[in-house]
Order: sequence, then structure tokens, then C-alpha cells
Amino acid sequence: MSVPPFAPILDAARTRHGAAGLEARLPTPKTPAELAATPDDRYLSEMSRRVFRAGLKHGLVDSKWPAFEEVFRCFEPRRVRAMSDEAMEGLLGDARLIRHWGKLKSVRDNAAAMLDIAAEHKSFGAWLAAWPGDDIVGLWETLAKRFSQMGGNSGPSFLRMTGKDTFILTPSVTSALKHWGVVTAPPKNRADRAQVQAAFNAWAKESARPLCQLSLILADSVED
Repeated sequence: MSVPPFAPILDAARTRHGAAGLEARLPTPKTPAELAATPDDRYLSEMSRRVFRAGLKHGLVDSKWPAFEEVFRCFEPRRVRAMSDEAMEGLLGDARLIRHWGKLKSVRDNAAAMLDIAAEHKSFGAWLAAWPGDDIVGLWETLAKRFSQMGGNSGPSFLRMTGKDTFILTPSVTSALKHWGVVTAPPKNRADRAQVQAAFNAWAKESARPLCQLSLILADSVED
């Protein structure tokens, strides 16, 4: 399937929101240097926050996050990995937390996975920074395989939270991809995601914009 030029998509979004209004809405990703300089405890915190946000109001989770920072030892990966089973089970009795065992357990599991990557690449942030944007769907897949509860849109959403450049296949983005003829149905498998990645790569080359901006412009091109 051919990739449509990005200029008409941008024009449609500007028509709906105004050129200045659209630009004001666009996020700016962090640079590779900024990502590499971010301590791994902040990545574990944001990953865990994304896990707990899934299916819940973000404001509810965010209001409880200081308590999570406390009980999970500021999300320092080595300290979290060292938490005993008894300490983990004790969290179920803490009324300040969201007491979902699977999600609580994922924090320790993900700390261990993060440390494994850090051992190979100096830090999780360095690994994240080095991942090429023209294969961001490969990063989604790796996150889903190596980390707990990072499947679906959780991996891309976590990346967006940290400032790593990515697009996200939200319903609005998927609808726009269909509208502009990139896909005929919501992407469901590796081949579908590769097809979408190819479109974003072409648009990034044409527009010199980051993936996160392309994603939002695409969504804004078909909805008010």
C-alpha cells in the first residue's frame, strides 16, 4: 500500500485547529542525551505509573504516587529487586496504594528486567536513547517481551511519558490511518505495525518532524 504525502494531512489538521493552535499542542521529545542522563529509578517509576494507570483514571493514580514512591524505595531498581516476598505481600495491606497484586508484583519483576538491560548497556536510559526511531515498533515489542504488563499501548504510552519519541496507535490515530489509506483495519500484528512504521518513517523524512508530533497531527487531521 502506498504512503500518502504528509502535506495534505498537515493541511487538514491546520484547517481544523489553526496553524498556531496546532503547533501549540505538539509535544517535543527528549534528546538522546537527555534520555541517557535520566536515572533508571525515574524510568522504573514511570513504567510502574503507566502499569497502574491502565484501566484507571490517571488522576487517581497520580494522587497516590507519593505513597508508591515511599513503599517502593524511590523506585531504585536494586532496592526494589531485593524486596522480599513478605514485603511485597505486606503492600496489600497498605490502604494508600492501589492494591492490585498483579500490578504490584510487576514493579519488582520490571526492576529485575531493567537491571538486566542496564548491565548490558550501562543504563536503561542509555539503551532507550540508542534505540532508533525508524524501528520504534521493535522497541514496543521488546518492552512487551522483557517487561511485565507492557503489552498493547502500555509500552508506547510509557515511552511517551518518559519523552522517548514514539507514535501511539490510539483509536484516533488508527482512524486517521484508515482515513488516509495507510491501513484498511486496525493494526493487529507485526506486519501491520511494520506497515504503519514505514508510513511514519516516510512522513518523518518528508516533514522533519518527530514521531510524536506526526502522531498528534495525524489524529487532529480527522477529528475536532
